This record gives sequence, C-alpha cells and structure tokens, in this order.
Amino acid sequence: MIMKKILAIIFSVFIIFSCTDLEDLNENTKDPAAVPGESLFTSAQKQLVDQLVSSNVNYNIFRLIMQYWTEVTYTDESNYDLVTRTIPEQHWEELYRDVLKDLMEAEKVILETPLLPSDDPEVRTNKLAIIEIMNVYTWSILVETFGDVPYSQALDIEILNPVYNDGLTIYKDLFTRLDAAMAEIDPVFGSFGVVDNLYQGDVTMWLKFANSLKLRMALLLADIPTEETFVETTVLDALADGMITSNLENATFSYLGYQPNTNPLYVDLVASGRYDFVPSMTLVDTMNNWNDPRRPYYYTMYEGAYVGGENGVENNYSSLSHPADGIKIPTFEGDIFDYAEVEFLLAEAVERGIAVGGTAEQHYNNAITASILFWGGTVADATTYLAQPEVAYTTAIGDWKQKIGTQKWIALYNRGFEAWTCWRMLDHPVLVAPPDAVSVTPVRLTYPIIEQTLNGINYQNASDAIGGDDVGTHLFWDLN
Repeated sequence: MIMKKILAIIFSVFIIFSCTDLEDLNENTKDPAAVPGESLFTSAQKQLVDQLVSSNVNYNIFRLIMQYWTEVTYTDESNYDLVTRTIPEQHWEELYRDVLKDLMEAEKVILETPLLPSDDPEVRTNKLAIIEIMNVYTWSILVETFGDVPYSQALDIEILNPVYNDGLTIYKDLFTRLDAAMAEIDPVFGSFGVVDNLYQGDVTMWLKFANSLKLRMALLLADIPTEETFVETTVLDALADGMITSNLENATFSYLGYQPNTNPLYVDLVASGRYDFVPSMTLVDTMNNWNDPRRPYYYTMYEGAYVGGENGVENNYSSLSHPADGIKIPTFEGDIFDYAEVEFLLAEAVERGIAVGGTAEQHYNNAITASILFWGGTVADATTYLAQPEVAYTTAIGDWKQKIGTQKWIALYNRGFEAWTCWRMLDHPVLVAPPDAVSVTPVRLTYPIIEQTLNGINYQNASDAIGGDDVGTHLFWDLN
C-alpha cells in the first residue's frame, strides 16, 4: 500500500511538470505579446497607400473609371461593374478596418506606453498629431467616395450598427481636427523616424502635407454657395502656413524590393504573371495629339508608336502599348500628394477669385512642368510642350475648368482616385462611357452590400439623405 502511494505521488508530480512543459510549448515566443504603436502606424500607412495605388480590380478600379487603362479579356470593371467583385465593400473595409482602426490603436498604444527618462514628450505629441493628419486624410477619401458615412459612432466595437453622418458636416469637422493636429506639432522635435515611409519622421514636411491637404479639401467645397467665405479663408490660411513647394517634398511612399513590401503594381503586373491591362486610347490619343513628353514614362511602344486599347471591350495585349517598365519595378514609389497637384489647385484658386498670388497661367505652367520633371522629363521638354497652342493656357480650347481639368487628368496618371475626384469637381475631360457600360460613369461608389444587410435602417436613412444609393448620385460638393 505504501509503495502504491509513493508511485501515485511520483506520477502526480510527473503529470504536473509535464503539463507545465506542454503549456510552455504552446507559447509563441517569436511573436510579441503587444504590437508597438509605431508598427501599427506603419501598417496603417502602407494599407492606405496600397489601396490608393493598387490596380487589383478587387480593390481599386479608379484607373479604369478614369480611362487611363482598360482591360484585355475580363472587361466587367471597365464597364463599371462594381457588384461582381463587391468593389465598394473592399474599398470601405480597407479604409475603415485596415487604416482607421490601426491608426486608432496606434494612438492608444502610444498614449499608454510609459515614457522613458530619456524620451522627449514632444516627440510623442508629434507622433499623435501625425496620426491625426493621417486620420483626416483617410476620412476625406471615404466622404469623397460615398458621401454620408458612419463617423461619430464608427470604430466603436460596442456599436454594431453605427449611424451615418452628413457628409458636409463630417468634412467641416475634419478641418477642425486638421487645424488642431497642426497646432500640436513642434518642428524642433522628431517623430516616427524611419518607420514613417512617407516623410521619414520629418515633422516640417508633415505640416506642409497637412496644409496642402487643407488646400485640396477647401477647394472641394468651392461650388457650394454657402461655403464661399469659408473656402477663401481656409485656402489663404493654408497658403500662409506653407504647403508642398517642390517635387522633393512630394508625399511618396517608399516600397522595398521584396514581397509583401513591394509596390502593388509590381504584384499586379509582374509577379502575378497576368496581362490584364493596357493603356486606354482615351489618354494615349490625347497625349499623342500634343506630343506629350511623359509618354515613354507612362507606356511602352508598339511598332514605334503609342497605341491604346478601346475601353470596355476585349483587347489584344500583344498589339498594343503596355504600362511602362519603370512603373512595374518593385520599389516604384507610391504617390499620394505632389507639387504638381498643389500648383493645379492654386491655378484653380486664382480662377475662383482667391488672392493666392500669381496668375492661373503661372500656376498651370508650374504644375505641368513639375509633373514632367517628376516623371523624368526635362525643363526643355516642359517648355516645348507648353509652347504648343493646344496646351498653352491662353490658347488652349475651353474655359479654365477644361484647361486645368484636362492637364491635371494627364498629370494624375498614376493617382486614379484623386484623378476621379478632380474630374468630378471640374467635369473635364469629357469621358464617354463604353458601349456596354452597366451605368453612367460613376460619380460615387455605392454603399457596400453588407451594410444593407447588417445595418439596414441606417443604410436606408443615408441612401435617402443623399438622393439614392446609385453611382449616378452627385455628392454634396459635386453640384455642376
């Protein structure tokens, strides 16, 4: 009996230690128990830029809407089919879940992480301000895409069915948030350093980015009669505080040479082994007519010429131009704001009677020159291009909206979303929908189908408020 008790005790001790060992084996010692706020910021930044520069038709078809590219075999997206691949849902989820949620968590973790004796609290303040600037940028994209969206109750895990807020109300609040963030920044101190893949922690550059964003957002409201004074004051404030003033200050994301950190275009156009896209004849023919010096940086040649495909129909990949090789390298930068855009916006401001200095023609010329230089051309190329009567501001066809809108469309070649927003603002160039298009050229994306299912009442209220959940419904700022 005593021997049995001894054996039982020994067995029990063995089991205890064995279980402890097994529990240890279940621990993943390679993964951190908590993710640093800086890592969450980097992730959000990458997800945002990826979404804007990708050509994957599950996520981003703005190049197709703007007739920069068209498809070869599968033409649904070139014909504005948003439903088959639930494109609005992907855009919505990328921005809410993978950008705004990560930014919110980054802010929370950075605030909760104790400062070391050697840490400057001002650095943390700068980090939080930059996160807020990224928040404002992301929210502006959501409003510009859909109109009314969940805002005041969004990102709260306790609220499963958030209400939709009025688009203009959200937009005006974003200006308040942007001003508050800029007021917190102290350029004497640093921020994120190398984990910031847009400006490498350069706080002064973030202030210029924020003011450039403020300029863009203000002019978006310029056609709303009740906002005229607000627009003028905001534009002048942004100008006084300092905006992006050269290509060296462009907000471009630094990609790496290996997956999954390459430019999404490399994944879509090279690593995938697919041949889905060719340049659209809409843009190619326009650039050919004006001997545009950016063509070799935009496209390859076919039999000594730049040849675009027809929109919305099957195209023969082997007998057309293709996206240029430079666009397809893994480290090709992701551009989300640049000097050319700022100058086009200033040209528009002059035409709207806002005293930003200079003439519309000067800013127009600066914008086109900046674009040509950015892509690899020379000052001489820009001078020759601008000397053509069809391009020169004083002799080009149309009113100022047509002149600025058309040239800005060309310059925004690799920035499909912003080109779409500009086109909706200025109504130029005139885009003719393909013969088999399922709708008019979209002026908004429809709400995700899942919202109709899971948040039906609030979805219906939002749909009614904006005038119907349709791609042809003009948003509050798109009045003309």
